[in-house]
Amino acid sequence: MNLLENIPFLAPIAFFTILVLLSGLFVVKQQTAVILERLGKFHSIKWPGLHFKIPVLDRIAGRVNLKIQQLDVIVETKTFDDVFVKMKVSVQFVILKESVFEAFYKLENPHDQITSYIFDVVRAEVPKMKLDDVFVKKDDIAIAIKKEVEEAMNTYGFGIIKALVTDIDPDHLVKDSMNRINAAEREKIAAEYEGEAERIRIVAKAKAEAESKRLQGQGIADQRREIARGLEESVEVLNNAGINSQEASALIVITQHYDTMQAMGESTNSNMILLPNSPTAASDMLTQLVTSFAASERMGEMMKEKDKKIDKLLR
Repeated sequence: MNLLENIPFLAPIAFFTILVLLSGLFVVKQQTAVILERLGKFHSIKWPGLHFKIPVLDRIAGRVNLKIQQLDVIVETKTFDDVFVKMKVSVQFVILKESVFEAFYKLENPHDQITSYIFDVVRAEVPKMKLDDVFVKKDDIAIAIKKEVEEAMNTYGFGIIKALVTDIDPDHLVKDSMNRINAAEREKIAAEYEGEAERIRIVAKAKAEAESKRLQGQGIADQRREIARGLEESVEVLNNAGINSQEASALIVITQHYDTMQAMGESTNSNMILLPNSPTAASDMLTQLVTSFAASERMGEMMKEKDKKIDKLLR
């Protein structure tokens, strides 16, 4: 009877006890470590799973993230040629599983510690390089950062996975100048190509003109030779008929003269006037014809000499 009478009083105590015991249960997530302290002193490290701590005596001092983390730092510094640049450095790090105690207790703010080392390395390496070299050797800068930070942070339980220089941003005036230099260089190259193309066109045109003149002169010379050969054959035929060379030449000229006039008369749309137009001018025409043949021969020889000189110049 006494026990039953005390149930109303024992029930709240039992319920409170159960709550206290349940409050001691806690879960540690994957890729996380929990630092457990007892009466303010480090007690143990709890890994992923369900755990129990003694209420009031034990407390969770902190949870340590074991995933790979990334810290982005922007550093402003100057180069060897006195150009100020802003560099974005990304450092990927992880807390070593076997060094969770050191990582939690030795450093108050690890991010600030890593940032300080990054500033120190960048401001030691970049001032040794010119601006163009900073872009070319950014991987060397990243390697130097990783080496320096890794040596310093391993003591505190941090492993450095990778260091990257993800951005290099000079002053906007410097960037504008670099763009103008690049544009001017490209325009210079384009002008050189255009000049070379123009030179090739001029040389090709000169060669074509020289070839045209040569062929034109050759055609005129061949034409004159064929005319002379025809006249020679005509004179030979007339000589065989008992007509001397001078009479034969005059007869041929007069015959061609009248043949030309006849052809002009047959054309109703002809506007040509042939002067002189008298038979007595045949001897003058013959003299002029002979002179023309001689001049044509000399002209052909002069054209050949000129073509040879042009070919030498073009070569």
